[in-house]
Amino acid sequence: MSEDTRDPMCNDSSNIHFRDILAASLGNPERRRLLRGGLGLAGLAMVPGVATYASPASAGGLQTGSFAAALGFPSVSKNLVDDVSLPPGYRYRVLHATGDSLDPSVSAYSNSGVESDDWSRRVGDHHDGMDIYFMDRDGRYTEADTGRAVLCVNHESSADSHFMHPKGQTSGGQNGKKFTQFGDWDLGARPADEVLKEINHHGVSLVEIERSGNTWQKVASSKHSRRVTAQTPARIAGPRAHIEAIRALMVTRWDTAGGMARGTLNNCGHGKTPWGTYLTCEENWAFYFGMAAGGAELPAREIAARRRYGVVTAPPAAGAQRAISQGWHTVSNTDDRFARWNLSASASSAERDFRQEANTFGYNVEIDPLRPDSTPVKRVALGRMAHEGAVFSLPVPGQPLAVYQGCDARNEYIYKFVSAEPWDPLDAGGGIAVGDKYLNEGRLYAARFNADGRGEWIELDSADPRIANFAAYRFANQAEVLVYTRLAADAVGATKMDRPEWGAVNPRNGEVYFTLTNNNAANRTPQKVDPANPRAYMDVDGKKQAGNPNGHIIRFREDGGHADARSFRWDIFLFGAEEDAGDANLSGLSAGNAFSSPDGLWFSQATGICWIQTDDGAMTDECGCMMLAAIPGRVGDGGKITAKNKMQVDGSELTGTQDTFIGAALGEARLRRFLVAPPGAEVTGVTETPDGRTLFVNIQHPGENTRAGAWPESLWPGNRGYGPTGRPRSATIVITRDDGGLIGA
Repeated sequence: MSEDTRDPMCNDSSNIHFRDILAASLGNPERRRLLRGGLGLAGLAMVPGVATYASPASAGGLQTGSFAAALGFPSVSKNLVDDVSLPPGYRYRVLHATGDSLDPSVSAYSNSGVESDDWSRRVGDHHDGMDIYFMDRDGRYTEADTGRAVLCVNHESSADSHFMHPKGQTSGGQNGKKFTQFGDWDLGARPADEVLKEINHHGVSLVEIERSGNTWQKVASSKHSRRVTAQTPARIAGPRAHIEAIRALMVTRWDTAGGMARGTLNNCGHGKTPWGTYLTCEENWAFYFGMAAGGAELPAREIAARRRYGVVTAPPAAGAQRAISQGWHTVSNTDDRFARWNLSASASSAERDFRQEANTFGYNVEIDPLRPDSTPVKRVALGRMAHEGAVFSLPVPGQPLAVYQGCDARNEYIYKFVSAEPWDPLDAGGGIAVGDKYLNEGRLYAARFNADGRGEWIELDSADPRIANFAAYRFANQAEVLVYTRLAADAVGATKMDRPEWGAVNPRNGEVYFTLTNNNAANRTPQKVDPANPRAYMDVDGKKQAGNPNGHIIRFREDGGHADARSFRWDIFLFGAEEDAGDANLSGLSAGNAFSSPDGLWFSQATGICWIQTDDGAMTDECGCMMLAAIPGRVGDGGKITAKNKMQVDGSELTGTQDTFIGAALGEARLRRFLVAPPGAEVTGVTETPDGRTLFVNIQHPGENTRAGAWPESLWPGNRGYGPTGRPRSATIVITRDDGGLIGA
């Protein structure tokens, strides 16, 4: 999701920032030697034209398979074409789009907003994270390509859903004013039919697909095709020793025992478990809630907890005209489908209202794609945050599993959950019951990045005196650590990061990558730079954003390659920039691989390519958001450079320099633009068939910047022959090569 007022910076703790702990790293001789060193023998495997591959022994026992030694396509030129642009020899087709029916009894999508059903049997909106689950002839999970699968697709937002209503979102109050944009609610009561559609846009679409010849298509009628929405019942699960205390924090008048929650919201990144289930990650869920006037004043501890998550703490002030909310809570106080979004303490206790409803969101939610009757499970042991993704370490029999997670906001943290149980390959295909085995019991950590190029995982344990005696919030028990995870990470001094978004694990060597999407001039001037955030500059084109608007990617390697290691080594893989950014272009990008605001991140198991997807607002005057292919190296393959900074601040020109270390320069040989999206769209979500010859990619919110009632910024995909024309739609596309070869290699 593009950064806007829905993503406030809620971390005002005094914790050390990445820039502070990195400042000393350049004075460390060991660090200089490591980063000045060449690629080394192991690094040569990923250099174009060098066919050296790690054996299982040299990769620490990890299975590596075959990997591309070079990229096999020319870079796609920057463009603003209202289409998906691909290299010559590649083609795409739309698999499904927003509003497509999952049930033959549901009418075809009109693309005019006049649907009268509640959208619970239609494909949702804002396609995001995605994965594929193959099934054998008996409907059981298999990793083999059987030509039959369920594709799980996340749906992130309804904040710009004016395309889903006949005349755009309306409040129903103040003469029926339309929303201005992105949930800027004008305080009037909302129409129930609009709100119900928006609630059901969220969640996950599970769609059975099949291959006919070389073409994948949606199965018209399937028991596996279904929706998990923001109203679908879900079980609350967590550590056995703390589950009762967790449930006490989930109590509402819908479930006075706190054992169940309703639905999943703002589903962004995802994770695929080694046992064959899907984790959908709840990201920017906080701003969907509101508060009506007349409730009791909240206790100070509850206010502190809500503020740390950006959750509303009071009704709109007297005389206010607008508020950041979707206004879902305004429809009815008696219908729980709508009243649940009102967080006011309107009754005598939590069992009689929905003051704790927000506590039921902010988790990784496990879904079994091949068991349609199974109940989704919210995995509280993995912590509560603005989850951007949940990626697993490479599973090794007899060793614990790690789940790496980013919290997507400025100055938030990177986390790791380590299972108490070691991995048993016999659990593959076991479903939700296996999730109970690995994801309920374990240890949760936050990352600290140290000045010597090493890092440590700090356990979030209520017995830690730093947590138990934390002044900003006095934790009563471990349940509160898991539900108010951000505050616990504040307490132990985790390292503030710049919007950690998607994570990915390199299948060749197990190293972990995270995208850090961008920052602005409030946090980055030439006097506020540091080794990890060394740039402070003005965007040279029409957008003219200042600070570090283009973002970067960090990576780290666990000590010994073990998922449960308590320490790691890190470096910076790649900086985004425009090719004409001058001194700000630290990675030496060219017109063929310039990019900005990395967001989606995913490694191909077939080729080893690292796919980078962007959610940008800095380069979009000259190019749509994009997807790039990179051949990665390894931690420590880079060197030392000096950034020369210059920008205007309050009418004065500030200058300065900053030494930093980055990964080895990739050039167009190892980093090329593969895809450009239509105007207004984000590129997010990618998966593939096991042979690497079919790629599934999501195109989210084309035409996002269109104001209600205005001519759309984009008309895709209707302008390319898919469905009714007139309004843009998010969609999943299927990419193949004309010659049937490996994608990208």
